[in-house]
This record gives sequence, structure tokens and C-alpha cells, in this order.
Amino acid sequence: MKPNLRVKIGSIELKNPVLAASGTFGYGDEYADLIDIEGLGGFVTKAITLLPREGNAPPRTVETPAGMLNSIGLENVGVEAFIAEKLPFLHGLETAVIVNIAGSTVEEYVEVTRRLSECDGIDGFELNISCPNVSKGGLAFGSSPETVSEVVSATRASTRLPLIVKLTPNVTDIAPIARAAEDSGADAISLINTLVGMAVDVQTRRPKLASVTGGLSGPAIKPVALAMVWKATQTVRIPIIGIGGILNTMDALEFLISGASAVQVGTGNFVDPRCTMKIIDGLEHFCEENHIAKISDLVGSLQLSTGGAG
Repeated sequence: MKPNLRVKIGSIELKNPVLAASGTFGYGDEYADLIDIEGLGGFVTKAITLLPREGNAPPRTVETPAGMLNSIGLENVGVEAFIAEKLPFLHGLETAVIVNIAGSTVEEYVEVTRRLSECDGIDGFELNISCPNVSKGGLAFGSSPETVSEVVSATRASTRLPLIVKLTPNVTDIAPIARAAEDSGADAISLINTLVGMAVDVQTRRPKLASVTGGLSGPAIKPVALAMVWKATQTVRIPIIGIGGILNTMDALEFLISGASAVQVGTGNFVDPRCTMKIIDGLEHFCEENHIAKISDLVGSLQLSTGGAG
């Protein structure tokens, strides 16, 4: 008998714990000819704002050792074009569709969520209150328990669909931030978003990104992400979705064992468009080889050492 890979994120049941992360999978149709999208546990769309955004000026991406920097600036088609042009493709998919929502004001988050809640084909929302690449909103909303409570509470009142709150690692202590999201009505938390970073061209003495700083992702941030996921699981009772440097099955397993109920693959999609499919197959094989009947049995199974240093 094959192992059961199903997991639940709030009321969303995923056929497996692997999702494609926002900003790395477009609106879904871009990957339709590359992988079996319906084989995913689900995917998170590009961030959607009330009005279309052109994003930041180029250059907007830079490769770094063990990762990449991006400063896209939430470029997207806006909510009305998303409903008219992108949602029809998503509506027929047999996998969970989660729409990432961003805004410059609390009112914008509320209005986008309310508008999309009237549409079919959406299983839940991911509130992006942690983007480091925009001048208004973004990281500012996720930087304190008070601002997290404000935006999550207001958005929670505008929809009955599951609400996942995406948190930033660029804070002193993730625990009170995660607790504020839970107390304000979040059904789950996804973390981490990118770390703030920069790169410099030594020959020109100029920053390699037009915006100077951007969001660092990829394998370089995995240890930070694992630590924050584990700390959050000690603080909240709602599910955690782990993100950060997941390129293979072993990476995904580390997050699950550390307490994440599911994972999102981001930069890995750029390295290998079939990365998610390989991870799903690898999780199934790992469970078979280790006689694990349900992948959920691995969640939070981290064994802490009780011995002292020698």
C-alpha cells in the first residue's frame, strides 16, 4: 500500500505537502507544459494587488552564492485582470489554488480579498505582509504584532476562505509575530519570506540591483528558515508552511520533521522546473523505505537531545 501523503492546512486538504511558492510559479499556466500541475499539493499565485503594478526597475534579479536576490516589486496584472484573464485556467485545476494578496494599505488587502472571495476556483488566500521589495506596505505590515493584528483582523472579516499569513524573517523575534497572526484569525502561517540582502559590482562600484537591496532566497537561507519554523511551532497551534532553500526531498523532510505541515518550493523552480515533482516522488519513496504510513506522522517529529556537551 502506498503511503498517505495527504495533509491539511486549515480546511484545505492537500493531496501531498508540496506547493509551489508565490512569485516563482507565475499564475500557473506558465508551467502547464513543463509539469503536471495537478500533481502538486497546490500552488500559490503571484501576489495580486488592487490595481496593476509594473514593479521595480531592472535589473531585478541577481544570482548569488547559494541563492539569488530579487527585487521584482510585486509586478502583477491587478485583481480585475486576474479574475478575467487568469482565474478561468485555475478554476478547472484538481489541486489547491491559493492566491497571494498584497497591498499598500489595510483597505487594499481587504478589498482584494473581498473581491476574490466572490469568485469560484480559489481555495484560500496567502497574505503577503512580508515583502522587502516595495516602498509602501509589504514588510512594514509584518514587522510588529500590532500591525500584523490590524491587517489580519481586517482581512479575516472580509472572507470565509482559509487565510494563510506569510511572515518575514526580518524581525528580532518571530514568536510574538506568529502569535499575533494566530490570535487575529489566521488559519495557517507560511514562513519564511526572503531575507534582505544586496550585491555589489566591484568594477563599477554600483549595486547589482537597481533598488540596491532585494530579497535573498535559495539554499543560503534554509538554516534561518528551519530555525524560524521550529520556533513558530513552539508558539502557535495552527499549521506552519515552511519555505526557504528547498531544492530536494531531504530539504523538504527537514522542514516537516521540524514542525512544518507542508512546504513551498520557490527558487528551486528556477533551477529545475520539475523540482516539485521530484520532491513529491522522493517523499513517497522515503515513506515506503522507512515504513511510514502517513507523511503527517513525520510532522514535528524532531528529537531533541537531552544530553549535555562532553
